[in-house]
Amino acid sequence: MNPVILRRVQKTLLVIGLIVTVMASAMVVAAFRNDAAINRDKGTVMADIVSADRLHAVAYFQTPDGQIYSPRLGLLYPTELGTGQRISVEYDQSNPDVAKPAGRGASLAIIPALSVAALTWLIVVAVMVLIAEANRRLLRRAARRAGEDDSGPDDGDGGDHPDDDPSPRPADDRATVDA
Repeated sequence: MNPVILRRVQKTLLVIGLIVTVMASAMVVAAFRNDAAINRDKGTVMADIVSADRLHAVAYFQTPDGQIYSPRLGLLYPTELGTGQRISVEYDQSNPDVAKPAGRGASLAIIPALSVAALTWLIVVAVMVLIAEANRRLLRRAARRAGEDDSGPDDGDGGDHPDDDPSPRPADDRATVDA
């Protein structure tokens, strides 16, 4: 592989790793900002879970002023919620779309974010090592082929003999001393 292409591929992989790391960090920062917004103007009510899976929970709740809300993007931190449950929900009274089950916090976002970042870097490093190793093998194979092409006429027996090499060789590996 051309060294320029190899370097570009490696840089692209590093950029992908950095982007995913920044996104994971932004996820944690956003979770803490949402919690801060809820804590600034907190309201607590009972909510009915109408739909739930591992990553998303839809809930309806009625605020003290009589309005019924269902957060547009669902509840924050929906893990272990089930359809039909009635739970206590904390929400931002100035923006009821920001709501979470009572007692859950932004610290729940740290482990998934770290896991995503760590897995991404593990994959990036593995791909970089595989590409570098494949490139090394390709270069070695190309050098071997180039050496075979430059070897010149053969004596016909198909073997390499020390006598086939016209370069001078020292008779002895020891250094000679002039007297």
